[in-house]
Amino acid sequence: MCGRSSLTKTEKEIEARFNATFYSDELERYNPIPNYNVAPTHRCPVITNDDPSKIHIYRWGLIPFWAKDEKIGYKMINARSETVLEKNTFKKPMEKRRCIVPMDGFYEWKRNGKEKIPYRIQTTNVDIFSVAGLWEKWTSKDTGEEIHSFTVLTQPPNEIMSDIHDRMPAILMPEQEKLWLDMSISPEEVLKIIEPYPSDLMKAYRVSSSVGNVRNNSPELIKPVKHNNRSNTNQGNLFD
Repeated sequence: MCGRSSLTKTEKEIEARFNATFYSDELERYNPIPNYNVAPTHRCPVITNDDPSKIHIYRWGLIPFWAKDEKIGYKMINARSETVLEKNTFKKPMEKRRCIVPMDGFYEWKRNGKEKIPYRIQTTNVDIFSVAGLWEKWTSKDTGEEIHSFTVLTQPPNEIMSDIHDRMPAILMPEQEKLWLDMSISPEEVLKIIEPYPSDLMKAYRVSSSVGNVRNNSPELIKPVKHNNRSNTNQGNLFD
């Protein structure tokens, strides 16, 4: 599962990384960056297949077009890459509505007995990476409000991740991003590019337990914390 992330870079850094531009009115309305503790229902930057030259701001937690209300989005923050084509909710978006979700880190919690230890995970080859995602547009029958939302794909863990959690986000290599957004490539074919990110291009470190509270959102959350647990001497190569 991937349920918490960060995007702490500036607007200009994100635009330069993806060769795309924000809509200024969306930036002013939602002010999504920097966000040191991105959580489901937050508004986040995404780049869609419809217009890869623009960075939109969508809600995390996919709301299918057929949903009666938006609460279903809480259950749709992730889609498993291995079974995404078996789920009616995700089949059509795989065919028509793919996106990439910029992040500069994500959090996971490692279980140590009854304790859950938070880690922040990053890529080392790029400061901002992207995760494969799917998007939808939902219209409220009661108010007529339109909500654009997304889910992120997950996959089995790589070597680093396996020590901390049994899932990880479907992180794309930079050269794979255009392929994911290319709708001329069938869902079956494009899913073949989803594979665990190379462990030697990732790092992880322990962070404050304050990240567990979604109301906390400050630079302190992404700072490493010291610890004395001998069983975790290699935590620099781990993430939750």
